[in-house]
Amino acid sequence: MNDAVEFSGMVLSSMPVGENDRRLVLMTREEGKITAFARGARRPKSTLLAASNPFVTGRFRLIPGRDAYRLIGADVKDYFTDLAADIPGIYYGFYFLEMTGYYGREGLDGTEMLNLSYLSLKALQNDHLDDRLVRRIFEMRLMAINGDYSPETADEKIRYTCRFIVSAPLEKLYTFAVAPEILQDLSDHIDRCLARVIDRRIKSREILAKFVGN
Repeated sequence: MNDAVEFSGMVLSSMPVGENDRRLVLMTREEGKITAFARGARRPKSTLLAASNPFVTGRFRLIPGRDAYRLIGADVKDYFTDLAADIPGIYYGFYFLEMTGYYGREGLDGTEMLNLSYLSLKALQNDHLDDRLVRRIFEMRLMAINGDYSPETADEKIRYTCRFIVSAPLEKLYTFAVAPEILQDLSDHIDRCLARVIDRRIKSREILAKFVGN
């Protein structure tokens, strides 16, 4: 049997497999996006039950396999249970997870995307922040991390804000607000950028548009 490894990460998605198992997609700091199977995780008394849900963040103990990992344990840092009960926060949250998965690649350092996702989910839990602005900050910074965005493409009236979003330390990202007209211009700009770089359907984005709006 292969020796177990430990990765810091977040569960991006969880799907039932067979009668009792789950197939997880995780964004990890050490190996980027990986797939892991949690055997027996759907059983009520399974030790993997709580750790096999979307948004769960922590240290995951895994056994490497030929095509995927097997989850054998986890030390959970955050379940984001408050977010799961929040509308519309939960819609934004699932969108963030899917976008992180879109950009995630196995074998690449996932530190920046993992940290961005975690802090962005935390920002959604902050009642003093506008979820619409949190979304736009997340989208822009995610594109920038992956080389798909430059603030110099923005109109002059929002260029300073875009430069800040792209270059600020992550812990400073969600420390400002903008006027409604700036948020609208920012949203229009980012939507145009996303239309150029996203090459497949993002289901959670469609759900977000249906229940929350653009």
